[in-house]
Amino acid sequence: MPMIVISGLPASGKTTRAKSLQHHFIEKGKKVHVISENLSTANAGFAKNEYFADSQKEKQVRSDIKSEALRLLNKEDVVIVDAGNYIKGYRYELFCATKAARSTQCTLFCGIQPTRAWDFNQQRTDDDLVKCGDSADDQFVDNSNVPYSREIFDALCMRFEEPHGNCRWDSPLFVVFPDDTLDFGAIYSALYESKPLPPNQSTQNPPLSSANYLFDLDKLTQDITADVLAARKIGNTGPVPVKGSQVKVEVPAAINAIQLNRLRRQFLNYSKLHHATTSSLDKVPQLFVQFLNSNCNA
Repeated sequence: MPMIVISGLPASGKTTRAKSLQHHFIEKGKKVHVISENLSTANAGFAKNEYFADSQKEKQVRSDIKSEALRLLNKEDVVIVDAGNYIKGYRYELFCATKAARSTQCTLFCGIQPTRAWDFNQQRTDDDLVKCGDSADDQFVDNSNVPYSREIFDALCMRFEEPHGNCRWDSPLFVVFPDDTLDFGAIYSALYESKPLPPNQSTQNPPLSSANYLFDLDKLTQDITADVLAARKIGNTGPVPVKGSQVKVEVPAAINAIQLNRLRRQFLNYSKLHHATTSSLDKVPQLFVQFLNSNCNA
């Protein structure tokens, strides 16, 4: 689904903007999922300030939020990640997930001066682990109106890695300050009227292989290296023909078993990622010989 990654300092209005976006896209007839750090933190049993003081607890909740976003990804609905998202590496992981799903993404940066954010924070009055809902079954925990302590607030401001529009994982970037109005039209256009970025090798799963592919691949390459070593052992220093193929192995006479096996492992690792299909087995001898000839004579 198109993803909106919200980022900003503590008490910068992230949840307010998330609710506005949710309302807008619902009016547009879209299904919207809001993944809230405030809800995830409290429902994990962590008090707000204790959570941000413990990097392991933060890591756990960030992982939960990312997993939920990946589970919900499709090309039509909207997912809004309502969290600080202050680590640029984490925003990059979400960006890669969106590319892998062939969907679109944008970043909304809630800009604010730290002094004003602290003023907003002091207006919060709830205690940690505030229960919401009409019945016991519907109750959930919402820490949105729980204030940060001064120590945690300053620490989060110091850690914050501001999004930049020239970084591909933060682009397109929309910046909004507390007194600004959201440009809903531009955000909608970025998500639904632009082409998703094509997935690259780092965001694609390796192709599936047949049941016997790896065994056959290993056997074929072992046979070829054994033939080369046998030829060298009897004094044949010239090209070594490959059985059932027109190609010949042309490697230096001084090549030894350790060097050949190291190259064979490199070829196997590459082939598992790029040629793991049944039909490619017919081409393995030729490809392996080309690989040996090229690397041994380089």
